[in-house]
Amino acid sequence: MKRIAITMGEPGGLGPEVIVKALYCSDIRNHCAPIVIGNAEIIKDAVKLTGLPLKVRRISSPLKSRPAVGEIEIIDIKSHSPFKKSLPSINAGRAVVSYIRKAVELALDKEVSAIVTAPISKESLKIAGYSWPGHTELLAELTNTKAFAMMFVSNKLKIILCTIHIALKEVPKQLNKKLVSRTIRLAEQGTRMLGIKNPHIAVAGLNPHAGEAGVIGKEEILFIVPAIKKALAEGLQVSGPYPPDVVFHKAYHGDFDIIVCMYHDQGLTPFKMLAFDTGVNVTVGLPIIRTSPDHGTGFDIAWKNKANPSSMLEAIKLAARLKL
Repeated sequence: MKRIAITMGEPGGLGPEVIVKALYCSDIRNHCAPIVIGNAEIIKDAVKLTGLPLKVRRISSPLKSRPAVGEIEIIDIKSHSPFKKSLPSINAGRAVVSYIRKAVELALDKEVSAIVTAPISKESLKIAGYSWPGHTELLAELTNTKAFAMMFVSNKLKIILCTIHIALKEVPKQLNKKLVSRTIRLAEQGTRMLGIKNPHIAVAGLNPHAGEAGVIGKEEILFIVPAIKKALAEGLQVSGPYPPDVVFHKAYHGDFDIIVCMYHDQGLTPFKMLAFDTGVNVTVGLPIIRTSPDHGTGFDIAWKNKANPSSMLEAIKLAARLKL
């Protein structure tokens, strides 16, 4: 049974609640042995909030794990408190980084097979003095990874992003042949992790109508087409660039296994429309397996017993299934 580390995420967000609800699901025990990395008192508060018949048991390491129905095992990370429920805070920013550092350490040491990360607040990170814009960049730094990308997985649609957490006006400046080529290769790597052999990779254009042969924009001609040609020469099954308003429909109906998207919202808008409650984020390129739910901290509904654990459930199950 694979041991999976689940970082608690933002204490004031919905992470503790969705973890508790997900781990109450007996089906999880058929997939892995889950171990929470976080604050035991916060997890106990989340158990009280949900009213679920669960006990929280502290363990010192994954090697001490003895998973049992009705129990949540946790490696208790001491941190500054109190935390602000439904709000970002300095203490929360410091705490979430400590949870993630511990989980990465355990994964690199092969004490756990994968990590699943509950959502963190970019604002908490910032006010705590950190410069990482999110989990992905933090994980890349902790594992000394240079080539990485965010891949999003659902039953009907899979996407991967060339650029991540940057302003829209910066996207054309960041795009180049090397970046698009790298993301195409990571798309192939990510689909292999999912068990897809010889994936058909589609590449979305940046501009409306994929640039209309340079009439609307030249990024396709300058960067995207050369990257596709390079990938074809390397033996990958890749095609495009496709107009962004067409390619997601085609992938939804099975024409492609994954879409390489140029920027965050180009891919995430259609993806979340289809799979907001069940989509999973996978960081491709790391030397460890990492998944996360496809949603944020949900401060507006946090600590109100309203959070849906479906995406967390799927993230845990997928983490147990993926292979590097």
